[in-house]
Amino acid sequence: MKKKIYNFTVVIEKGEDGYYVGSVPAIHGCHSQGRTIDELMDNIKEAIELCLEVEKDIPKEEFIGIQQVKVEK
Repeated sequence: MKKKIYNFTVVIEKGEDGYYVGSVPAIHGCHSQGRTIDELMDNIKEAIELCLEVEKDIPKEEFIGIQQVKVEK
């Protein structure tokens, strides 16, 4: 049986505690963290694999970009 190959976008932020936090927008609820980017990427890959075991309807993702907005108050 031929395996299906997925390519997911991971959004990475740095938390207040210094850990990197990653989320996969294409898979609702798929998040992980790590002390380093490498650790995060290992952890998020494992999280994706676990999510794919239960999630059967993965939408095709089209990454557009990320924007930052500066707001003063």
